[in-house]
Amino acid sequence: MSKAAAIDLVSVSKVYGATTAVHAMTLKIPAGTYCCLLGPSGCGKTSTLRMIAGHERISSGDIRLGNAVITDLPAARRGTAMMFQSYALFPHLDLIDNVAFSLKMKGVARDERRGKALDLLKLMQMEAYASRRPAQLSGGQQQRVALARALITDPEALLLDEPLSALDPFLKIRMRAELKKLQASLGITFVHVTHSQEEAMALADLIVVMNDGRIEQAAAPRTVFERPATAFVARFMGDHNVISGRVIDCRHRAVTLEVPGGGQFQAPGADRVPGEHIDIAVRTDRVRIGKEPGKGLGFTGLVTNVEYRGATVKLTVNGAGIEELTAIADDTTFFARPVTAGDAVPLSWNEEDAIILGRLDS
Repeated sequence: MSKAAAIDLVSVSKVYGATTAVHAMTLKIPAGTYCCLLGPSGCGKTSTLRMIAGHERISSGDIRLGNAVITDLPAARRGTAMMFQSYALFPHLDLIDNVAFSLKMKGVARDERRGKALDLLKLMQMEAYASRRPAQLSGGQQQRVALARALITDPEALLLDEPLSALDPFLKIRMRAELKKLQASLGITFVHVTHSQEEAMALADLIVVMNDGRIEQAAAPRTVFERPATAFVARFMGDHNVISGRVIDCRHRAVTLEVPGGGQFQAPGADRVPGEHIDIAVRTDRVRIGKEPGKGLGFTGLVTNVEYRGATVKLTVNGAGIEELTAIADDTTFFARPVTAGDAVPLSWNEEDAIILGRLDS
């Protein structure tokens, strides 16, 4: 296998007619990193992957793989390999010839290319199926063959376009573990496009959260989870409540904001200007149920929904000008003092659990 290479994107943009799919994106993916590009449909993550692969032309900017600028190189000369969402296996070829196909196109001798293909099928625990055709395989087996075919060129980086989306939920979890194990054993850089927060959290060393063609945050999974950079990240990751309002006071290293419905909330911070619009986030599992809040650190509201999830219970509460604030309680705590829809309950959180979010420059 080739050694891993870092990937550098420098002010990379992609424009389709009047639409800008990727806006001057700058990103460094260290060598040997498992990176997930995460975001909703249409956020630019697949366009970014295809530009790295050489399957889309870059409108402006540069891409570097290791020490080489690959911006204008054809896909076959970049040192990357791409595994497509559809797997794109040849139905009329057996697994060895599917895996060996790119080496055949390069003129590699038959015995040499088939030997290397068989080695990769062994790596994927698929050698027993070497003489079969793709239609005789399950989805998970087809995925392993597609991975072997991508890896046969000894790429410095493997690019994966939603590789788990076609699999059933149980197989997704199993293949997730196999992908992580494979990347660790090969040591090469993986760039993986997904719209699944859970998938990105489970796999990535580096999560790049994208929205509307821009990077909202690029950080380790724990940082993205615990310290979302923007309101979009906090909402998209699904583990934070976002409270938006205008600053009415800033003193003693605490900012007070007022939401349009009249409620007032506090968060640690300084140097904020009265009238400034800010967002604060509070993790759903840090919201306490049934404890009277300190000033600006909670409210009493009406329960609108209770959702039992086994180990946890999710409550949705309206009040203080906030619609649908979420609290997650462990089942033991909740059932010690259960509440139902229509009940009035106090919610509270600690001062350090309220964080002021940043904003992207538009």
